[in-house]
Order: sequence, then C-alpha cells, then structure tokens
Amino acid sequence: SDWADNPATSSLQLSLNASALELRQPDFVEQVQRAILVTGINPTLLKIELTESLLIDNVYDTVAKMNALKALGISFSMDDFGTAYSSLAYLKQLPLNQLKIDQSFIRDLGENPSNAALVQAIILMGRTFGLDVIAEGVEDEAQLAFLNLNGCHAYQGYLFSRPLPLAEFEEFVERV
Repeated sequence: SDWADNPATSSLQLSLNASALELRQPDFVEQVQRAILVTGINPTLLKIELTESLLIDNVYDTVAKMNALKALGISFSMDDFGTAYSSLAYLKQLPLNQLKIDQSFIRDLGENPSNAALVQAIILMGRTFGLDVIAEGVEDEAQLAFLNLNGCHAYQGYLFSRPLPLAEFEEFVERV
C-alpha cells in the first residue's frame, strides 16, 4: 500500500517467480487470490514469471491455472526464454504477455553471431505473437544499442542497477 500511494512507485509492476512445485499445487490459484485480498495489491500490477521447463509436465493444467489468474488481471512472462524446451506450440497455447530473453544470449552478443541471430529471432517471435520482449543481463551500452536497434525496448541488468535492498530500491526509483 505504500507503493500504491507513491506516484514514483504506484505504476510499478511486481514480477514473481513461480516454481514448478508451487504451480503444481491444486490450490495455487486460490493462494494467489488470497494473497491479493490480504495485501490489497492491484492484480494488474502483478506478473508471474514461469520457466519453460516448468511447462512441459502438465500443459493443460498450467494453461487452466494461467487463464484463471489472467482473468483476475495478472500477466505472465516466460523467463529464461530459449534455454529449455522452446516451442512455437507453447507460444500459441499459453496465455503469455511477455518473453524474457535469457542473459546467456545477451552476454555474448558482441562476440557470438549465433547469439545475435537468436536474440533477433526471439524478438521477432515475440512481436509476431503479440508479446512484449524483455532482455535480462544487459551490462553494457553495446548490448543496449543492439536490443534497441532490433526492437527490444525493455531490459534489466547491471547497466541500470545491481539488485538493491528495498529501502535503496525505493530511493533509486525516486531519483529516476
């Protein structure tokens, strides 16, 4: 509620990683609903990050849970995209909002033409499926320039900030 009342943080989206163990729990949707009620958070400011490997076990159950949570306003991101079982069928089937390009592809952008081609392909796939694309692990201006040039305009990484304790993060957001 402190963030909701502060103009600098009121529109920030909070991303949460969901583990395979959590997602497999029969009452996962209900747990999330309870957390929303208890905290009073706006569910449209919540994003749940899933890994590709998590999705292969029980796609139908996962899709049903994702759809139930999406109906509340929660969005979904595919974390570490490209490192596991990337499949166009998943992109078509899952109610995703975002792909997150794994930092291992970003790290070697300048030296590895294969990584550059993969990053370009992921950005194009994301746009084709109407998904936002975010790159993780952006550490230098050359990586940022490459991403911008290729249509990826969301990023995270040490170029912007290292992970911060909550109080320092709130100060950082106020300065930006």
